[in-house]
Amino acid sequence: MATRGNRTGTALRPPQDPAAPKTPAPDRKRPEDTPGTTARTRQPRLWTWLLLPGTLWMTGFLVASLLLVATLALGTTDPLGNPRFGLNFANLTALADPAYSTVLLRSLGYALITCLISLAVAYPVAYAIALRGGRFKNLLIAAIVVPFFANYLVRMYGWSVVLSDDGPLLRALRAIGLADGDTKILQTGVGVVAGLVYGFVVFMIIPLYAAMERMDISLIEAGRDLYGGPLRTFLFVTVPATRQGAAAGCVLVFLPAMGDFVSAQLMGGPDQIMIGNLIQDKFFQGQNWPLGSALTMLLMAVLFLGMLGYLRRTRKDEAEAAR
Repeated sequence: MATRGNRTGTALRPPQDPAAPKTPAPDRKRPEDTPGTTARTRQPRLWTWLLLPGTLWMTGFLVASLLLVATLALGTTDPLGNPRFGLNFANLTALADPAYSTVLLRSLGYALITCLISLAVAYPVAYAIALRGGRFKNLLIAAIVVPFFANYLVRMYGWSVVLSDDGPLLRALRAIGLADGDTKILQTGVGVVAGLVYGFVVFMIIPLYAAMERMDISLIEAGRDLYGGPLRTFLFVTVPATRQGAAAGCVLVFLPAMGDFVSAQLMGGPDQIMIGNLIQDKFFQGQNWPLGSALTMLLMAVLFLGMLGYLRRTRKDEAEAAR
């Protein structure tokens, strides 16, 4: 007689004899015993071993150079100007001189202004390439990046020619009546900031472009329905969605701009020197390596605080995204 199905639709099993021998259950392999899992566990170890030599190389030289500069900052110079290691805190106390603090604050101001201007320039460029570039995206990115493969010093020399008193920029401004014969760009703070922006703006464009490439386009379409105009959509949708890229770009621009000395040397004057110029002068012209090392440690402390702020912000954003 055929068995009838139960309410769940499965066939009823016949009763088993308790005295009958039980069939052993098949052996189940643990996940870690499978060949695929073993290969997956070995792969991270392989990448770890491949990263180890380069990491040790870079870390070793970084730590060695930091220790050398830190110990040299406590040294002195002999009558011939040669550095001598020692335990002298005069170089550290000399950093409290108002002249050094003024140069440090000027460098900090120039670097912050450079970040803001680079951000204002890079956002439209990255937005246009990422969302309107189409099949020409790679070509447009190459057109931006390839010119920066040239030597930084050569590019700054060329930019100083463009901004000179007889350069094409001022001649064009004089022709349309926006400048006169006394207008100058070089030997001013404007010239220094212009050189810094030209030198490091590409470091702002690339992270913003990458962030906009990862952004969901439907967010912009929804933002247009909520906020209406393109400007409000950009401010309330695009900017918050790409703030991590903007933060990474600000770090990549701020760190080298803070310690740069080429722009201030070629496009600035005595009143526009930055802390990088002071460090260069102490090491090469002044033959005061201990004081130059102390200024280097001061610059690195400022850069470390900026990097620490960026890491804390990134960690906070990751924690909010994980919720």
